[in-house]
Amino acid sequence: MIRLPFAALCGMIAWLLVGFIPARLQARSSPPTPPPVLVLVIGAPGEPGYATNFVSQATLWTEAAQRQGTRVLTIGLSSEETPEDRTRLETVLTDESKDTNAALWLVLIGHGTFDGKEARFNLRGTDLTATELATWLAPFQRPLTIINTASASSPFLQKLARTNRIVITATRSGYEQNATRFGQAFAEALLDSTADLDADAQTSILEAFLSASQRVASRYQEDGRLLTEHALIDDNGDGLGTSPDWYRGLRPIKKPKEGKSLDGLRAHQVHLIPSAAEQKLSPEVRARRDELERRLAALRDRKASLTEDAYYAELETLLLELAVLYRDAETPAR
Repeated sequence: MIRLPFAALCGMIAWLLVGFIPARLQARSSPPTPPPVLVLVIGAPGEPGYATNFVSQATLWTEAAQRQGTRVLTIGLSSEETPEDRTRLETVLTDESKDTNAALWLVLIGHGTFDGKEARFNLRGTDLTATELATWLAPFQRPLTIINTASASSPFLQKLARTNRIVITATRSGYEQNATRFGQAFAEALLDSTADLDADAQTSILEAFLSASQRVASRYQEDGRLLTEHALIDDNGDGLGTSPDWYRGLRPIKKPKEGKSLDGLRAHQVHLIPSAAEQKLSPEVRARRDELERRLAALRDRKASLTEDAYYAELETLLLELAVLYRDAETPAR
């Protein structure tokens, strides 16, 4: 069976069903979007073995980011002692633009603690609390992806979850306090083509999350150890998080209660290393495409409450708009 890429399929639908519609004129070129920014924060290792592992993770992240031209800012690896790392991070976040289309990635690599009230990420010097980080990030309107790979990291998810954000933690509870393996597995997945579960030549955040979680579980099983870390992802802003066992491959096998949306759709639209086809789309086209895809997902969730005619009428409208969007994006400017 021949499988067509979704963009190509939409393009065929557009030409077959709306070929008589004149191609929309290309919008005037907008100012170039600044490159994405990756902020890597490497925590206090405590032991030499962890220091080596943290450097390995940071190296993989840097390699992945540089393939796309992402600007990388690293905190925690230099030998400088002043200002301390917590202050450096606050300064970096203060200086970053708060309202732009350019994505900002914040990755915490290290250990964490939880005292029953407040979760902390261990830094050289003063530790970083979830509450402090939430305050520093509150002004940001730009797309944010925050990944805390530390132990006891789950409370960061509840504090940081917001609309237009993706938040991932290595644990589902502040009481999962053993050193984690999730960070290494996630960094590896970014550069491993087998993590590209839908074979579209790019690994999304959701795909890396699911692949990393599977790798972690397999490694614990190989070592004959009980799994002591369970990662969570939140991209709908409710702060509840979703575990990887809600998915089989990329297909959800569970539904949230009370009509809540499932985490993962937005995360599947974000890539640290976009494919060549993805890079050809303008930020405006990509944003509109992502919105239409989310509306399609919401429509599928409402299917049981609609008549067959109403469902397919709305489905056709969305697919046609998506198809025309792709067609016009591929039409040379006149």
